[in-house]
Amino acid sequence: QVQLVESGGGSVHPGGSLRLSCAGAGLVLGRYAVGWFRQAPGKDREGISCISIKGDSTSYANSVKGRFTISSDSAKNTVYLQMDKLNSDDTAIYTCAVGAVAGYHDYDFRTRGFQCALEAPGYDYWGAGLQVTVSS
Repeated sequence: QVQLVESGGGSVHPGGSLRLSCAGAGLVLGRYAVGWFRQAPGKDREGISCISIKGDSTSYANSVKGRFTISSDSAKNTVYLQMDKLNSDDTAIYTCAVGAVAGYHDYDFRTRGFQCALEAPGYDYWGAGLQVTVSS
């Protein structure tokens, strides 16, 4: 049974940091693209970061680029999202997802590595999500 367990959410002041974790059970995360999505109240779900199969590449939404860093630890079968310089716009429910849907996370022969996409249809399994609140 595939299971994704997120941890590390909570409340933080503006300018602060949090590190989210996404631990996989029943699958090897490195064989999939792993993405982080978030949804704020009244807003659409937003793909914010992903790491490709085998960790060949990463991608970030413009809203978090330069502030968030995605990484993986194969020994722990866990993907992390380090979030720095948080602001109130980052308040949302954060969810990790894994996927290998064809056409979304394909091998790029130009870069000789896998890519990942920040589009929800590219992901097969989703965690339950956790709350991140940034307020003063």
